[in-house]
Amino acid sequence: MAGIIFSGMRPTGKLHLGNYLGALENWVKLQEEYKCFFGVVDLHALTTGYDNTENLKENITEMLIDWFSA
Repeated sequence: MAGIIFSGMRPTGKLHLGNYLGALENWVKLQEEYKCFFGVVDLHALTTGYDNTENLKENITEMLIDWFSA
């Protein structure tokens, strides 16, 4: 393995095509050459819109489902 990669994504809403093409597709490819650690940075999501956290749990669940399907 060439090295280690750590990356994360904020669960601020539903994933879209840009998330797939910009991150997820690359993450899948990177796993072939690097030891990868990917995380849902849910506490970082609270840096904006922290007064309304009712959708945070649902956003995290949907994000993980999308990640596993990629």
